[in-house]
Amino acid sequence: MERALVVVSPEERSHRILREAGELAAGSGAELIVLTVLPDEEFERTRSALASVGSSDVVYGIDQAIESATRRAKRVAREAFEGLDLDYRIVADIGPEADTILETARWEGCDHLFISGRRRSPAGKLISRDLTQSVMLNFDGPVTVLLGEESSDDAKGKGKGKSGLLA
Repeated sequence: MERALVVVSPEERSHRILREAGELAAGSGAELIVLTVLPDEEFERTRSALASVGSSDVVYGIDQAIESATRRAKRVAREAFEGLDLDYRIVADIGPEADTILETARWEGCDHLFISGRRRSPAGKLISRDLTQSVMLNFDGPVTVLLGEESSDDAKGKGKGKSGLLA
């Protein structure tokens, strides 16, 4: 492994996948790229909500969204990488998640990818598009996945779920 991409999500598992990726990169002397992706829908939802406030002082465009996402990723990475001797940098982008992850990995020349996923029931896989599966099937290299259990609380954003690594 020479250069790896680790995807940071707003979920609690980000700290753990960052730490796993950081330890592996530090041990092998690899460069680590921390990617945070703001999906198009989320960007538009935030922009619309702020526009409805009606203040001319509130500006939320691509630059502000990228800046905000970068700040969050830096904070989480700094905490996760504490005590590790490692070279890393933050990349933030807006777009379709799977496509943005794969494009960034290709653009940056990454040979390994780390991502958080969720264990889903067969019905759950049919109902929702699976980001992790899409990335795994389309990335030309090893993918390490931190899996978390899907629960009814997870669907509501309240659960922590069980988790495990899959490499």
